[in-house]
Amino acid sequence: MLQTPMFPYNRSEPDIFAAFRDKYELPKEFKGPLTEYDFIVVGAGSAGSVLAARLSQGGKASVLLLEAGLGESMLTSVPTLAPLFQRTSSVWPYLMEPQPNVCLGMDNGQCFWPRGRAVGGTSVVNYMIYTRGMKEDWDRIAAKGNYGWSYEDVMKYYMKSERANLREFKNSPWHSKDGELNVEDVPFRSKLSKAFLDAGTFLGNRRVDYNSPDGFGFGYIQATISRGVRMSSAKAFLHNNKKRKNLHILTNSRVTKLLIDSATKNAIGVEFQRNSQRYEIRAKKEVILSAGPIESPHLLMLSGIGPRKHLKSLGIEVIQDLQVGATLYDHISFTGLAFILNTTRLTLLENRVATLENILQYTQFGDGPISSLAGVETLGYIKTNVSEEIGNFPDIELIGSCASFASDDGKVVAKGVRLADWLYNDVYKPIENTETFTILLMLLHPKSKGYMKLRSKNPFDQPKLYGNYLTHPKDVATMVAGIRYILKMIETPPFQKYGAVLYKKKFPNCKIFEFGSDGYWECAIRTITATLHHQISTCKMGPPSDPSAVVDPELRVYGINNLRVVDTSVIPNTIAAHTNAPGIMIGEKGADMVKQTWGL
Repeated sequence: MLQTPMFPYNRSEPDIFAAFRDKYELPKEFKGPLTEYDFIVVGAGSAGSVLAARLSQGGKASVLLLEAGLGESMLTSVPTLAPLFQRTSSVWPYLMEPQPNVCLGMDNGQCFWPRGRAVGGTSVVNYMIYTRGMKEDWDRIAAKGNYGWSYEDVMKYYMKSERANLREFKNSPWHSKDGELNVEDVPFRSKLSKAFLDAGTFLGNRRVDYNSPDGFGFGYIQATISRGVRMSSAKAFLHNNKKRKNLHILTNSRVTKLLIDSATKNAIGVEFQRNSQRYEIRAKKEVILSAGPIESPHLLMLSGIGPRKHLKSLGIEVIQDLQVGATLYDHISFTGLAFILNTTRLTLLENRVATLENILQYTQFGDGPISSLAGVETLGYIKTNVSEEIGNFPDIELIGSCASFASDDGKVVAKGVRLADWLYNDVYKPIENTETFTILLMLLHPKSKGYMKLRSKNPFDQPKLYGNYLTHPKDVATMVAGIRYILKMIETPPFQKYGAVLYKKKFPNCKIFEFGSDGYWECAIRTITATLHHQISTCKMGPPSDPSAVVDPELRVYGINNLRVVDTSVIPNTIAAHTNAPGIMIGEKGADMVKQTWGL
């Protein structure tokens, strides 16, 4: 590699927080990035981190990993601070285009879609929930012609990464202890976590390992943490490998275009900017996009790969006409329920959590309330009474917590979702310093389909994002049914033991509806329409017979040589999973596909 020409480049500018960040610099003997590498990986997120680590194993191939953000900070390692990072430089602050009748209670009536912008991507700022999806999810994907993506196929890649330490499932055949990604129980559990699971049992649900093939039921959260510390994809796969001579990681590097030979349709490199310098670097073997479900399709379209009519309207030369960005699914949730307790010291009130005693306990032992996933503790899959599915196929995920919007006096969680002041002050402010908690519900299989487009051909302009949330009536009916199920849970003895009651302050914009009616709950859902950051399908995978497919089942972009997309944008169907674990699995599987192609 030292024989390859290098670009002169400016070292990173001084950063007053550098001492508190994981650093990624070129090995000392390299004065700048090389002019060419075997592989260029764009994006060091959940998938890109594992992909770059695997491709650089054994020293047979040179790998350049480009990331627009910086290394993660010490503070992002603290689980309970997760909501704090939703509005920092660690995220891309995407906003959905205004859509009537959703996100009515958010600032300016716009849905907020933060995505990770750091080495580790969204795994640096998420809530660390580790879920793989149901067996039926992956088998349905494979049945549509996506060979190699059945549940049996993907499970070996989930397990390849995993280093599990789960008390209940110590000897489970569905978990591995040999991988790099720690998956553990959350050290802190409130009494409400047991109440949630007992209430589920009371209503006829099973206690399960939801990451096993028989995962329909309730259980404690399995989290990507290690002894109470966040385990991001970067920490798991890159931190210990960043000194490899054949792995060059450039942070603060914004890729603006893929270089594609329009005559041969070969991907030959990338163009990017770093510290006010512009670079063009070549890939001898492949360019691999792992920039996530928004930036990967954004870059494809900027580079002439996308819907012909749309690209031509912006003056972009069309190299390959593909339906990039034409499909977009997202998991939406309702986070607005609040329940009041007549028992004290059960919830995470900020003034009780942020104490010197708790800080010392966390720094010394990695447990206590600061190790909590910002109050999130339990998970349950249910099938509502409006589902038309056969068998145990869930349509709602319930997430139990020991906190609510009011628990931190509106300073962090409400701000993190851009909840409007008029709504917070009217509804939640009156219950500050009160024992309150919420149970969230997540719509697993929305029938409403969104899409995305370029705003302009300027790579620094945010793309136009259209969620089309709740445009299908079945989605509304399913979410209302989910709320009614939660209210049934609260009426069971495990919650009544603590005097749990629904807080019935009406949302000010929903006063025309009778509280508790279907109309009221629909209005409430349309007021707080929160994403859980699980956008997928924008570079949809499919067989050649699928006209909407962007990549084939080996993640190769149709019609372009030596170009793949390896991240959650390829997932073609909605799945019952938070997308960090699937992203890592896709990185593992993608790495094997690339290695097989090139005999590595």
